[in-house]
Amino acid sequence: MTKPALPAPREAATGTQPLPPSLWAATAPPAPPTPALADSVRTDVLVVGGGYTGLSTALHLAEAGVAVRVLEAQEPGWGASGRNGGQVNPTLKHDPQDLLRLYGPERGEALVQAVSRSADLVFDLIARHRIDCQPVRQGWLQVGYTDEAVAAMHARARQWTARGEPVQMLARDALAQRLGSNAFAGGWLDGRAGAIQPLAYARGLARAAQAAGAMVHGSTQVVQLQRNGQRWRATTASGAVVDADRVVIATNGYTAALWPGLRQTVLTANSFIVATPPLQGEAARSILPGGETVSTSQRLLLYFRRDAAGRLLMGGRGHFADPQGPADFAHLERSLQLLYPQLGPVDCAYRWAGRIAVTRDFMPHVHEPAPGLSIALGYNGRGVALATSMGKHLAGRLLDTGADFPFPITPIAPIPMHRWQRFYIAAGVAWYSLLDRVTRS
Repeated sequence: MTKPALPAPREAATGTQPLPPSLWAATAPPAPPTPALADSVRTDVLVVGGGYTGLSTALHLAEAGVAVRVLEAQEPGWGASGRNGGQVNPTLKHDPQDLLRLYGPERGEALVQAVSRSADLVFDLIARHRIDCQPVRQGWLQVGYTDEAVAAMHARARQWTARGEPVQMLARDALAQRLGSNAFAGGWLDGRAGAIQPLAYARGLARAAQAAGAMVHGSTQVVQLQRNGQRWRATTASGAVVDADRVVIATNGYTAALWPGLRQTVLTANSFIVATPPLQGEAARSILPGGETVSTSQRLLLYFRRDAAGRLLMGGRGHFADPQGPADFAHLERSLQLLYPQLGPVDCAYRWAGRIAVTRDFMPHVHEPAPGLSIALGYNGRGVALATSMGKHLAGRLLDTGADFPFPITPIAPIPMHRWQRFYIAAGVAWYSLLDRVTRS
């Protein structure tokens, strides 16, 4: 039975809202109790935002004996951490040589290593904390429609091969056997990657953080943050106050106006996803039988995979406004039929959407605009692995372990004319869609 698509609220800024319906919400294990903060308290570190970044930060701090509280306006995993495609990809938009050129051999290499090991961290946390999130680690396929696109991807693969990473370059026929589709000219396989049930993973991180001693509060929106002597004071919508030595803001694509100019540093683009019922017959035998995840190299990429029950998921760009019904997902269902005619008529069982935070340089952004305040956001659609890694490294920086922090720390720089972001995104979608069609033809 087809389930209706309901709006995915843009930001957690208007009080507690129910978890939007999705495949992940329907199939995740129950959430751990995260009661709202009732009384004013003091803590060593306050984390604002209960997604992967905030929960990973809290977990790693709590394991080191630090008193930490997480305040989430809704519930852990309510935003992109509970709505994404579940692909665990240890890459940035930039290749290793690009990062070395941008940041120099020492800092660039530290960043490359942090990114490269980010999927290892995710799967290590899952194993160590026994997180029930359907982990699969069969690799990620990046695929292209043209010989030119494939040549660029093979050049990327050679950079990782030179570093001893488990990658393969794939020509058309070898790729078609893995995909069950002849639509692509070739691609490459990154064996470090995998997939998870993303909301289940977020809930598992929350449970692990609590077990380590962190206090995690849902339905607790921070409405004001100000310096109070040598500490920070966060005021919540209920009036309860948290005094903390240090604060981490980790709100990503659902960032509101808590810190001046922060929301204006990212474009919050919609990503839409559909999921079929579990595949049967020839479709089940031929489509991604090895369990890899996939994304295309287009400017407006598609990403797809099978889940643990054998459903086929397809995700990609959507318009800026939140979806209002099944018609808003028709472009993804058409893509499914074009790539996989063996599916027959597509009747998707789930449709949902969420916001990703896109930065101008396609890099995660870390800011330290005041003493004792750290901010991290902007994963550009690669947040499962990157945000988990970011949380670990933020915790290390706060603990002052002596390890170098691998991510660049930059000033807050709002995007000019940000108030017109919906027009930026609409124009960009139209232009890139045209370029992609021209390239494919």
